[in-house]
Amino acid sequence: MTRIKFSNNGNTPFERLIGHNTDLLKKWNDLEETLWKKTLLDPDLLEQVRRTMAFGNGCEYCMVKGGKPDFDESQMKISMAVSFAELFCIDHRSISDAHFEMLREYFSDEEISELCVFIAFINASQKLGKTMDLTEDLQAEAAVKLKDIE
Repeated sequence: MTRIKFSNNGNTPFERLIGHNTDLLKKWNDLEETLWKKTLLDPDLLEQVRRTMAFGNGCEYCMVKGGKPDFDESQMKISMAVSFAELFCIDHRSISDAHFEMLREYFSDEEISELCVFIAFINASQKLGKTMDLTEDLQAEAAVKLKDIE
């Protein structure tokens, strides 16, 4: 059971939690669509970042959607993005100029901007999901069971 009741607005449990304000729901969904579809970044890179952050943020609903991150560490661009996302989850205040210099080895400034916005949005979404107690059993798109990945 989530910590607040679901609204009647939205297609997913997450959407129904923020759907108490339909304008907020629409804008949230519009931003999510933009971040996933109108980006310079590869969709697999974004998905690996999302999966990594799900575990860092402890959001069951998000963890079971795709499971653990699944990429080869030799994929340096993905590895760099995932490492940066992990650091963002742990302590965003510790991110320094040196971290951005490392990102610049693999990403343009435009890509870094999009990556940071994506990470901030996913972080907010997952922390909201965890705070509202969105659990594994509410994830209709679950690819795995929590017991199989912890």
